[in-house]
Amino acid sequence: MGGLALPQLLQAESHSGRLAGDKAVIMIYLPGGPPHQDTFDLKTNAPSEIRGEFRPISTSVPGTQICELLPQLARQAREYTIIRSIADAVDDHSDFMCQTGRRKNPQPPGGWPTMGACVSRVLGATNPAVPAFIGLEPRMQHRPYNAANSGYAGVANESFKPAADAKSDMVLNGITTDRLGDRKQLLAAVDHFRRDVDSTGLMAGLDSFNQTALGMLTSSRLLSALDIKGEDPRLLERYGKGDAKVHGDAAPMLNEQFLIARRLVEAGARFVTVAYGFWDYHGNNFGNARNDLPLLDQALSALIEDLRQRGLDRDVSVVVWGEFGRSPRINKDAGRDHWPGASCALLVGGGMKMGQVIGATDRLGGEPSERPVLFGEVFATLYHCLGIDVNKVTIPDLTGRPQYLIPDGCQPMRELVG
Repeated sequence: MGGLALPQLLQAESHSGRLAGDKAVIMIYLPGGPPHQDTFDLKTNAPSEIRGEFRPISTSVPGTQICELLPQLARQAREYTIIRSIADAVDDHSDFMCQTGRRKNPQPPGGWPTMGACVSRVLGATNPAVPAFIGLEPRMQHRPYNAANSGYAGVANESFKPAADAKSDMVLNGITTDRLGDRKQLLAAVDHFRRDVDSTGLMAGLDSFNQTALGMLTSSRLLSALDIKGEDPRLLERYGKGDAKVHGDAAPMLNEQFLIARRLVEAGARFVTVAYGFWDYHGNNFGNARNDLPLLDQALSALIEDLRQRGLDRDVSVVVWGEFGRSPRINKDAGRDHWPGASCALLVGGGMKMGQVIGATDRLGGEPSERPVLFGEVFATLYHCLGIDVNKVTIPDLTGRPQYLIPDGCQPMRELVG
C-alpha cells in the first residue's frame, strides 16, 4: 500500500472514482457445489432419475438453453460465457481450488496463496484508501469454506474483511490526522530493530497493515463504497435483498453484496470475493433450487447489467462457481451428491469473448465430453484480463524459490482471449 505521506493520502481522496483502464475481478463463490445439471447444463434426453424436474428455456444466444428458474440470465446470455466442462475439481468442501486454482497437496513452504493475495502482491493498491483485495464473505460455520489464505504471498496481502464490527472501527474517534501521523512515526521507531530479526515476513505484514489502516482512517472512500444507502432506490430494487439468514453451514444470500462488490471495484479495489448461499443439496435438491436460483438470477443479472451500464464491463471480470458439481443420479432423498468429475462456471466481462458455451459433458452430465477445462486455465485467463503475464510473473515462496501464479501447463483460454 505503500508508505505514503498524509498529504498524498488526502490528495488521493480528492480523486473521484477509479482510474480509466484499472482492471479488477469479482469472484462469486457458491459454497457447497451447485448442481450443474439443474442450472447451466440441463440433460433433457437423460433418464428421469438423471434429468430431474426442471425444464430448459432458450436464451438470447441461439442454441443455448439454461434452467427455467434463471429467466433474467437467459435474456442476458450474450453478456456472459458458460463453461460446462470444469474437469479437475476434488471432493473437498472447501474454497481452496476456487480461490487458488490449485489442489491443497502438495504445497510449497508458506502454502498456495489466493488469487486475490497474488493480485495484491503483484499490482498493489490503486488507491491508498482502498485495499487491493477485499473479502465480503463471512466466517462460515464450516471453516474449510474459508480455508484459502494469502499463503507465501504474505499476510500483508490477505483480504480485508469489512464485517460489521470492522466498520465501527474505521473511524477516527476524535483522533486528529496529525496525531495519527505522529503515532505512525513512533511505531516505526519502536519496531525498527525487530525487522532485522524477523525473517517470516510477519513484521512486513504488520507494517503494511498499519499503512492500510492509516489510509482507510484518513479517507471516506472505503466506507462510502460499503454504504449503499445513497444508491438509487430503483437500483437497490433491481438487485433485491436476497435472504439474510445463513444457509446451511455456509453463507447468507445477500444480493446487496453483489452491489457492494461493484462499488468496491469502482472505488479502486482490484479483487473482491463474495460467498453466496449453500449449495450442498444432498436432499431436497429441487426444493432448494426453487428457493435459491431465483435469488441468484436476480443478483447476478443485476450485477451484469450494472457493470455494462456504468462502462465497467470491459475492465471488470466476474467469475461464478463452486468447488465441484453434483452427481448425475438423484439419490433416495431427492438430492444430488458430490461430483468432482464435472462442474460449471460462468464468466462475465473483462474484455473476454461473451455469448458462448465452452465445453460439454456426456449425456448424463457425469464427465466432460468436449474441451475439458482446468481451474488453472480460468485463473490464467483472469490474470490475463488484469494485464498480468502468467508466463513471466512469479512470487517467491518462503524458501525464496520463485513460484508461477498458475499450475504448470495452464494458459489463458484462447476461446476467451485469443
